[in-house]
Amino acid sequence: MKDITKYQGVIPAFYACYDENGEISVEGCKKFTRHLINKGVKGVYVGGSSGECIYQHVDERKKVLEAVMEESQGALTVIAHVACNNTADSVELARHAESVGVDAIASIPPIYFHLPEHAIAEYWNAMSKAAPNTEFVIYNIPQLAGTSLTMSLLAEMLKNPNVVAVKNSSMPTQDIQMFKDAGIKARGENGFAVFNGPDEQFVAGRAIGADGGIGGTYAVMPELFVKMDQLMRENNFAAALDIQYKANRIIYKMCEAKGNLYAVEKEIIKRMHGIDLGGVRLPLAPLAESDESIVAEAEQMIRQAISEL
Repeated sequence: MKDITKYQGVIPAFYACYDENGEISVEGCKKFTRHLINKGVKGVYVGGSSGECIYQHVDERKKVLEAVMEESQGALTVIAHVACNNTADSVELARHAESVGVDAIASIPPIYFHLPEHAIAEYWNAMSKAAPNTEFVIYNIPQLAGTSLTMSLLAEMLKNPNVVAVKNSSMPTQDIQMFKDAGIKARGENGFAVFNGPDEQFVAGRAIGADGGIGGTYAVMPELFVKMDQLMRENNFAAALDIQYKANRIIYKMCEAKGNLYAVEKEIIKRMHGIDLGGVRLPLAPLAESDESIVAEAEQMIRQAISEL
């Protein structure tokens, strides 16, 4: 029986950390890891969308993961997203992730070409085969990947005993229940996890059965999501919903910026905590001068929401 308790909680998506030259900052990765440990999160999701993975080389992604593992020393559940848009590089990252001792590897389906389900399954299983002693998380994000996780594809993947979870970022929260039901049928009541993906639906996702969440805005305001998770476990839905609304208003405000969301979040972290994670990698849009007021307002909204916990 798999132990899914390590996946039950708030798992921020780890932001890309760059130095002044736009190269991977090992020091930044370690500082950010320590910061998140101190905030009481359950784990980190390394090398995903928030980590700007599609704009990084394989060696850069390895360097980030190594820094996180060296700093966390078992204090966090670490899920390494290893997908690249070709099987060979994905397999290499999966092999590397297992070698440094991650809790699980994860992958989106290949993007751009719409592949048949059997080809996607082969792609995922090739990664899993390269990391045979590591659990595997399917990442469903159809609005960006262009491919949805179907029940037939999930059934095929559940033939692989290392598949223990789905990170679900589709918009219908009903998908969480469907994936959870299929996983329980294959793995037993406590043998399969589903993560809520859309941050704006954290409470809804937890209410319908998600074991925890992985999200791109958690790291800029972890206190809010950790508190929401606690309240949901205490069945205090009304209080959790109040915080969810505050978090959503902050997200909407950050999304008003001309610069990319991750650029906004990194700037807020720098101002609030003195941790410089650098900018974002092109072609992601850097902060614009006109974004100053948006960043300042979002920062104040976060400070206010935290003070009210």
